[in-house]
Amino acid sequence: MTFPLYVTGTDTGIGKTLSSCALLHALRGRGLRAAGMKPVASGCARIDGEWRNEDALALQAAGEAGIAYADINPFALEHPLAPELAARDAGVEVGFQPILAAYARLAARADAVVVEGVGGWAAPLSASLMQADLVRALRLPVVLVVGLRLGCLNHALLSARAIADDGVQLAGWIASHVDPAMERVEDNLAMLRERLPAPCWGVLPHAPGIDPALLARHLRIAEHV
Repeated sequence: MTFPLYVTGTDTGIGKTLSSCALLHALRGRGLRAAGMKPVASGCARIDGEWRNEDALALQAAGEAGIAYADINPFALEHPLAPELAARDAGVEVGFQPILAAYARLAARADAVVVEGVGGWAAPLSASLMQADLVRALRLPVVLVVGLRLGCLNHALLSARAIADDGVQLAGWIASHVDPAMERVEDNLAMLRERLPAPCWGVLPHAPGIDPALLARHLRIAEHV
Protein backbone atom coordinates (compact mmCIF):
# COMPACT_ATOMS: atom_id res chain seq x y z
CA MET A 1 0.00 0.00 0.00
CA THR A 2 1.36 3.42 -0.90
CA PHE A 3 -1.30 5.97 0.04
CA PRO A 4 -3.05 5.70 3.43
CA LEU A 5 -5.31 8.47 4.76
CA TYR A 6 -7.40 9.05 7.87
CA VAL A 7 -10.41 11.32 7.42
CA THR A 8 -11.70 13.24 10.42
CA GLY A 9 -13.97 16.25 10.74
CA THR A 10 -14.69 19.40 12.66
CA ASP A 11 -17.91 17.77 13.92
CA THR A 12 -20.37 15.04 13.09
CA GLY A 13 -22.66 15.45 10.09
CA ILE A 14 -20.31 17.69 8.11
CA GLY A 15 -19.55 15.47 5.13
CA LYS A 16 -16.81 13.05 6.21
CA THR A 17 -18.35 10.13 4.36
CA LEU A 18 -19.03 12.13 1.21
CA SER A 19 -15.47 13.47 1.30
CA SER A 20 -14.05 9.98 1.92
CA CYS A 21 -16.01 8.56 -1.01
CA ALA A 22 -14.90 11.43 -3.24
CA LEU A 23 -11.29 10.73 -2.20
CA LEU A 24 -11.73 7.07 -3.10
CA HIS A 25 -13.04 7.98 -6.56
CA ALA A 26 -10.21 10.49 -7.06
CA LEU A 27 -7.60 7.90 -6.10
CA ARG A 28 -9.17 5.27 -8.35
CA GLY A 29 -9.17 7.88 -11.10
CA ARG A 30 -5.38 7.89 -10.78
CA GLY A 31 -5.36 4.19 -11.47
CA LEU A 32 -4.89 3.16 -7.84
CA ARG A 33 -6.71 0.32 -6.18
CA ALA A 34 -8.45 2.17 -3.35
CA ALA A 35 -10.44 0.79 -0.43
CA GLY A 36 -12.47 2.55 2.23
CA MET A 37 -12.66 1.65 5.91
CA LYS A 38 -14.95 2.65 8.77
CA PRO A 39 -13.43 0.82 11.76
CA VAL A 40 -16.26 1.67 14.16
CA ALA A 41 -19.76 2.63 13.02
CA SER A 42 -22.79 3.21 15.21
CA GLY A 43 -26.29 3.40 13.80
CA CYS A 44 -26.76 0.19 11.80
CA ALA A 45 -29.64 -1.70 10.22
CA ARG A 46 -30.12 -5.44 9.76
CA ILE A 47 -29.38 -6.45 6.17
CA ASP A 48 -29.32 -10.14 5.30
CA GLY A 49 -29.08 -10.94 8.99
CA GLU A 50 -26.04 -8.74 9.65
CA TRP A 51 -25.63 -5.24 11.02
CA ARG A 52 -24.72 -2.79 8.26
CA ASN A 53 -23.96 0.93 8.45
CA GLU A 54 -24.97 3.37 5.70
CA ASP A 55 -21.65 5.20 5.70
CA ALA A 56 -19.64 1.99 5.58
CA LEU A 57 -21.78 0.73 2.70
CA ALA A 58 -21.09 3.98 0.83
CA LEU A 59 -17.35 3.46 1.33
CA GLN A 60 -17.69 -0.11 0.11
CA ALA A 61 -19.49 1.07 -3.04
CA ALA A 62 -16.89 3.76 -3.74
CA GLY A 63 -13.88 1.48 -3.37
CA GLU A 64 -12.56 -1.60 -5.10
CA ALA A 65 -15.10 -4.33 -5.77
CA GLY A 66 -15.08 -7.59 -3.88
CA ILE A 67 -13.91 -6.36 -0.49
CA ALA A 68 -15.66 -7.98 2.46
CA TYR A 69 -17.89 -5.71 4.50
CA ALA A 70 -16.40 -7.08 7.74
CA ASP A 71 -12.99 -5.72 6.74
CA ILE A 72 -14.43 -2.31 5.92
CA ASN A 73 -16.41 -2.10 9.16
CA PRO A 74 -15.11 -4.49 11.84
CA PHE A 75 -17.38 -3.01 14.54
CA ALA A 76 -20.96 -2.38 13.37
CA LEU A 77 -23.06 -1.15 16.30
CA GLU A 78 -26.83 -0.94 16.24
CA HIS A 79 -27.74 2.24 18.08
CA PRO A 80 -26.99 5.70 16.61
CA LEU A 81 -25.05 6.88 19.65
CA ALA A 82 -21.48 7.73 20.52
CA PRO A 83 -19.56 4.49 19.77
CA GLU A 84 -18.66 3.99 23.43
CA LEU A 85 -22.35 4.02 24.40
CA ALA A 86 -23.47 1.97 21.39
CA ALA A 87 -20.86 -0.69 22.16
CA ARG A 88 -21.92 -0.79 25.80
CA ASP A 89 -25.55 -1.28 24.78
CA ALA A 90 -24.55 -4.09 22.43
CA GLY A 91 -22.30 -5.79 24.96
CA VAL A 92 -19.38 -5.40 22.57
CA GLU A 93 -15.82 -4.45 23.45
CA VAL A 94 -14.24 -2.38 20.70
CA GLY A 95 -10.64 -3.55 20.56
CA PHE A 96 -7.47 -2.60 18.75
CA GLN A 97 -6.51 -5.97 17.27
CA PRO A 98 -9.61 -6.64 15.10
CA ILE A 99 -9.22 -3.16 13.58
CA LEU A 100 -5.51 -3.62 12.92
CA ALA A 101 -6.11 -7.06 11.39
CA ALA A 102 -8.86 -5.76 9.09
CA TYR A 103 -6.69 -2.81 8.06
CA ALA A 104 -3.81 -5.18 7.24
CA ARG A 105 -6.09 -7.22 4.98
CA LEU A 106 -7.23 -4.07 3.17
CA ALA A 107 -3.67 -2.80 2.83
CA ALA A 108 -2.57 -6.10 1.33
CA ARG A 109 -4.95 -5.74 -1.62
CA ALA A 110 -5.10 -1.96 -2.14
CA ASP A 111 -2.72 0.80 -3.17
CA ALA A 112 -4.63 3.27 -1.00
CA VAL A 113 -6.83 2.92 2.07
CA VAL A 114 -9.08 5.77 3.18
CA VAL A 115 -10.07 5.31 6.83
CA GLU A 116 -13.05 7.35 8.03
CA GLY A 117 -13.20 8.25 11.70
CA VAL A 118 -16.16 8.99 13.96
CA GLY A 119 -17.54 12.44 14.74
CA GLY A 120 -14.84 15.02 15.35
CA TRP A 121 -11.19 14.30 16.13
CA ALA A 122 -11.63 14.03 19.91
CA ALA A 123 -14.59 11.62 19.76
CA PRO A 124 -13.51 8.32 21.37
CA LEU A 125 -13.66 5.04 19.46
CA SER A 126 -14.23 3.21 22.75
CA ALA A 127 -13.78 3.62 26.47
CA SER A 128 -10.05 2.96 26.09
CA LEU A 129 -9.31 3.83 22.45
CA MET A 130 -9.01 7.32 21.01
CA GLN A 131 -8.80 8.03 17.30
CA ALA A 132 -5.29 9.39 17.79
CA ASP A 133 -4.21 5.99 19.16
CA LEU A 134 -5.32 4.27 15.98
CA VAL A 135 -3.81 6.90 13.70
CA ARG A 136 -0.45 6.71 15.47
CA ALA A 137 -0.43 2.92 15.42
CA LEU A 138 -1.11 2.83 11.68
CA ARG A 139 1.01 5.92 10.92
CA LEU A 140 -1.80 7.56 8.96
CA PRO A 141 -1.69 11.16 7.73
CA VAL A 142 -4.91 13.00 8.56
CA VAL A 143 -7.31 14.88 6.28
CA LEU A 144 -9.63 17.27 8.11
CA VAL A 145 -13.11 17.88 6.68
CA VAL A 146 -14.24 21.38 7.61
CA GLY A 147 -17.99 21.89 7.62
CA LEU A 148 -18.61 25.36 6.18
CA ARG A 149 -21.03 27.02 8.56
CA LEU A 150 -20.96 29.68 11.23
CA GLY A 151 -18.20 28.80 13.70
CA CYS A 152 -16.15 26.78 11.24
CA LEU A 153 -12.99 28.83 11.75
CA ASN A 154 -12.93 28.11 15.47
CA HIS A 155 -13.77 24.42 15.00
CA ALA A 156 -11.16 23.99 12.27
CA LEU A 157 -8.34 25.69 14.17
CA LEU A 158 -9.11 23.81 17.39
CA SER A 159 -9.19 20.52 15.47
CA ALA A 160 -5.89 21.25 13.74
CA ARG A 161 -4.30 22.15 17.07
CA ALA A 162 -5.57 18.95 18.68
CA ILE A 163 -4.27 16.84 15.78
CA ALA A 164 -0.83 18.44 16.11
CA ASP A 165 -0.85 18.04 19.91
CA ASP A 166 -1.58 14.33 19.44
CA GLY A 167 1.61 14.03 17.41
CA VAL A 168 0.16 13.14 14.02
CA GLN A 169 0.40 14.80 10.62
CA LEU A 170 -2.34 16.99 9.19
CA ALA A 171 -1.78 16.39 5.48
CA GLY A 172 -4.61 18.55 4.17
CA TRP A 173 -8.18 19.69 4.59
CA ILE A 174 -11.38 19.64 2.58
CA ALA A 175 -14.11 22.25 2.87
CA SER A 176 -17.64 20.89 2.79
CA HIS A 177 -20.62 23.18 2.14
CA VAL A 178 -23.07 21.99 4.80
CA ASP A 179 -24.96 25.29 5.15
CA PRO A 180 -26.10 26.68 1.79
CA ALA A 181 -27.21 29.88 3.52
CA MET A 182 -23.79 30.63 5.01
CA GLU A 183 -22.68 34.21 4.37
CA ARG A 184 -19.23 35.35 3.25
CA VAL A 185 -18.15 31.85 2.26
CA GLU A 186 -15.16 32.99 0.20
CA ASP A 187 -13.94 35.21 3.02
CA ASN A 188 -14.17 32.29 5.44
CA LEU A 189 -12.31 30.05 3.01
CA ALA A 190 -9.59 32.66 2.67
CA MET A 191 -9.17 32.82 6.45
CA LEU A 192 -9.05 29.03 6.68
CA ARG A 193 -6.41 28.85 3.93
CA GLU A 194 -4.35 31.49 5.72
CA ARG A 195 -4.52 29.91 9.15
CA LEU A 196 -4.67 26.14 8.77
CA PRO A 197 -1.19 24.57 8.72
CA ALA A 198 -1.90 22.32 5.72
CA PRO A 199 -3.07 22.80 2.12
CA CYS A 200 -6.69 22.79 1.04
CA TRP A 201 -7.43 19.70 -1.07
CA GLY A 202 -10.72 21.00 -2.37
CA VAL A 203 -14.10 22.60 -1.73
CA LEU A 204 -17.14 20.36 -2.07
CA PRO A 205 -20.41 22.07 -3.05
CA HIS A 206 -23.71 21.69 -1.22
CA ALA A 207 -25.36 19.05 -3.37
CA PRO A 208 -27.58 16.63 -1.43
CA GLY A 209 -27.83 13.22 -3.03
CA ILE A 210 -25.02 13.81 -5.51
CA ASP A 211 -22.94 10.88 -6.72
CA PRO A 212 -19.59 11.23 -4.90
CA ALA A 213 -17.83 10.22 -8.12
CA LEU A 214 -18.85 13.61 -9.50
CA LEU A 215 -17.22 15.35 -6.55
CA ALA A 216 -13.81 13.81 -7.21
CA ARG A 217 -13.09 16.53 -9.77
CA HIS A 218 -13.25 19.12 -6.96
CA LEU A 219 -10.29 17.51 -5.19
CA ARG A 220 -6.59 18.07 -5.67
CA ILE A 221 -4.84 15.45 -3.58
CA ALA A 222 -1.25 16.17 -2.58
CA GLU A 223 1.19 14.02 -4.51
CA HIS A 224 3.28 13.26 -1.44
CA VAL A 225 1.84 12.85 2.05
